[in-house]
Parts: sequence; structure tokens; C-alpha cells
Amino acid sequence: MVQAMIRWHRGLLAVVLALPAWAQAPYAQRFDVPRLTALGRAIFFDAELSPSGAVSCASCHDPQHAYGPPDADTLKLGLRAAPSLRYLNTVPPFSEHSFDNDGDDSVDLGPTGGHTWDGRAASAHEQARLPLLSPEEMGGPTPQAVVARLRDAPYAPQLRALFGADVFERGDAAFDAATMALEVFQQSPAEFYPFSSRYDAMLRGRGTLTEQELRGLALFNDPAKGNCASCHLSSIRPDGAFPLFTDFGHIAIGVPRNAAIKANADARFHDLGLCGPLRTDLADRAEFCGRFRTPSLRNVALRPTYFHNAAMTSLAQAVRFYVQRDTDPARWYGAAGKFDDLPARYHANVNTEPPFGGAPGSAPLLGEAEIDDIVAFLGTLTDADQPLPRQK
Repeated sequence: MVQAMIRWHRGLLAVVLALPAWAQAPYAQRFDVPRLTALGRAIFFDAELSPSGAVSCASCHDPQHAYGPPDADTLKLGLRAAPSLRYLNTVPPFSEHSFDNDGDDSVDLGPTGGHTWDGRAASAHEQARLPLLSPEEMGGPTPQAVVARLRDAPYAPQLRALFGADVFERGDAAFDAATMALEVFQQSPAEFYPFSSRYDAMLRGRGTLTEQELRGLALFNDPAKGNCASCHLSSIRPDGAFPLFTDFGHIAIGVPRNAAIKANADARFHDLGLCGPLRTDLADRAEFCGRFRTPSLRNVALRPTYFHNAAMTSLAQAVRFYVQRDTDPARWYGAAGKFDDLPARYHANVNTEPPFGGAPGSAPLLGEAEIDDIVAFLGTLTDADQPLPRQK
């Protein structure tokens, strides 16, 4: 808990430093964390901010589902599945190069960080702008249109009290204030990084896992078997911070194409992650095409779908894909051929480390019982305030 509070205060400081000058100047008087958190919560659940009056942030990020999607219809508002907003408080801004190897900068871990699947938002403050303005999500469609709705909201007096009586008259100041409030709300430890799972209890020496769950943990960590911990870090860090089950890196794994995505009706369309179409600054970086940010596996058993395009509908199916992608490609890609959602010129970007690999027809690195063990372990990452995992 001490480490969580330290991260919280550091996160809030980062929020302030990222603010426009008008918001930083009166920080001592204005930055009332409880009131700003309450304002962010009100904005988060306000469907009236959308032109339809039917879509709020909570529509896709339900607190009863670890601030992730509440149902399998996660693609109804865009190209990609809605992620959970928990455990994102320490996501670094996007960088093309990452070094996390005890000072040895000779090993470049590649692109890392940023909010959203393609890392294009440097902070939760920037990320909050995207759904507010996106026509596929809340559909602003402009900051000015959102400000007009904020002015009529029941919490408009809170915005004036916190950011000045003239906040609605200062251009986009009210829009920036709202996104700041959303970011501060998402820094709340109890709401967004409680570290209250059974696995956390075990790490604290206050709980145990079953024999099957411990087998799953061993397979998860084994670099020659599941090798999951190579990207989904599972150990307490040297500074005492509990694991987030992600390294925030960007990786291409060749997930099968999902026909439920409307844009995929056009065979020429491909969601290439870092190099487009939603992100445009890296469009000419062919080596980045097909890469998406590694999500946290905390509360993963609650998800109705898996991967950036919601191509999988159960946790066991997702694990099985990793294990059998190369040994039984027909099962995953059918007649379309391997890596059917990635143009052939980018196939070399796809990761081949264990548990990937193996020739078609060869034995996968994990059997069905071992897959079940890993799934059982992943169920221990569900926070205590959440319902029991709905799938095995």
C-alpha cells in the first residue's frame, strides 16, 4: 500500500506538470484532490456528454468489470476492444526505445509505453480527449461542443469552483479541466490500482494458491514453456512495487482477423497498430506494423474478449492460441492463411519466442492440462472487489 500511495502522489504530480500554464499557476489553491476526483467521477459516468445522451466513459469501462468492457460487444464503438483502465497509472509516455536491463543500454527492448493499444496518447489526460471526440465513441465532435454540454451539466458549478468562474469563457479551458479531472479520478488507488487479488495476498504472505494455480504460475514464468512473464512481468520489482503483469512493450503476435469488425469487410483494410490507421506519426516505420501494446493481465479473467481486435472469446482460447498458433495454424486462420490480418510484407515482425514456434503438426509446448493450469493461475489476478471470474 505504501508503494501504491507513492505511485499515486507521483502520478498526481505528473498530472499537474502536464497541465496548461493557466491550470498550473493556481495549483496551491485549486488542486483539491478529493473535489477534483469527485468531479472526474461525475464526468466519467455522464452519458449526456455524448450527442446521443447514451454513451459515457463507463459504457465501455464498467467499474463492475475492473473498468473494462461489460459485455462481448466491445467493438460496437470502434475498431478495437475496450481495455481495462486499471493499473495504467505508471504507463510511461511512448518511446521507440526502451532500456530496462540494469543499466545495460546495449539491449534495446524496442517501442514501449503510451496509452491506448497503439500508445499514441502520452498520458491519461491526453487519452481522455480521444473518446470524448471520436465519432465511433462519445462523438464530441469538437472540444467546443463538449464544453457546451459541460456548461449545462449538474457539476458545472464544481468546474467553476475549481478552475475559475470564467472557465467556460476561456476557449478550451473547460475541456482541458474536464480531461484533467478524468485523469485525477483515474489516479485513485482504491478504484484503479487496489492490488487486492489473491495473488497479491500471496505476495504479502497473507494467502496461498491451490496446487493447480501454483503449477500454472510455474508454467507462466518458465521461459521454455509458457514464457508469459517475459512480457507480463509477475515478480515484485527491486523497488518493492507489485507486478503490473505487463512491460508496456509493443509486440506483434499475428492475431487472426475478426470479421465482426465492420472495417474488415474491406479486404484491403488492416489495423496495423503502431503504424496506423489511428496512429499516423509512425506510418512509414514498417518494422512497427502489426505491433500493439501489451496489456496488463490483472483482472484478465473478467474480460469478455481478448486481444486488440476481440478475436478470442475465452481466456482458455487466448492461451491456446499462443501455444498452437504455429503448430496448428489451420485451426486459427483456416483457408485464409497464416497471419491473415497482417500483410505479408510485415510477417517478419511477428514474435516467434516460446510458447510460439514449432512446425505444423508438431507437439505444442503446453498440453491441455497445462493450459488449464495457466488459466487457473490467471484467475488469481482478479481484484477482491470484482465478481468471480466468469470463464475458465
